Amino acid sequence: MSAENEKLVTDFCVSWSRKNVDEVLSYLTDDCFYHNIPMEPCVGKAAIRKFVEPFLKGADSAVFEIKHTTSAGNVVMNERVDRFVMGPKKVELPVAGIFEIRGGKISAWRDYFDLTSFTKQMG
Repeated sequence: MSAENEKLVTDFCVSWSRKNVDEVLSYLTDDCFYHNIPMEPCVGKAAIRKFVEPFLKGADSAVFEIKHTTSAGNVVMNERVDRFVMGPKKVELPVAGIFEIRGGKISAWRDYFDLTSFTKQMG
C-alpha cells in the first residue's frame, strides 16, 4: 500500500507541470485539508481551487522536483524543490510535504517552506 501511496503523491506532484487545475484537484478528496504553512489552511476542493488556480494560471511553468520520498501506512512525506517561472521571475523553493491518503486520494496535504524565501524571489 505504501508504494501505491507514494506513486499517487508523485503523480500528483508531476501533474502540476501540466498546469491543469482540474487534474491537480482530481487527486484530492472532496474534503481535503490543505495547509501551505505558514499561511492559512484551506478545506475542501472549492477552497483549494480558489487558492491554487490563480497561482497556476499566473505561472509560465511549475515543476516539483522530488528529492526524497518516504512513507508509512497512509502517510507519504517528500522533500522537493518547487520551481515556478512567472514572467521574468524564477522561484526555487525547498519544500517538505506531508500527505495523508484515504481511499486512493489525498485527504490531507501540508507543505512546509520558508515564506520569506518565496517573498524575496517574487519581489
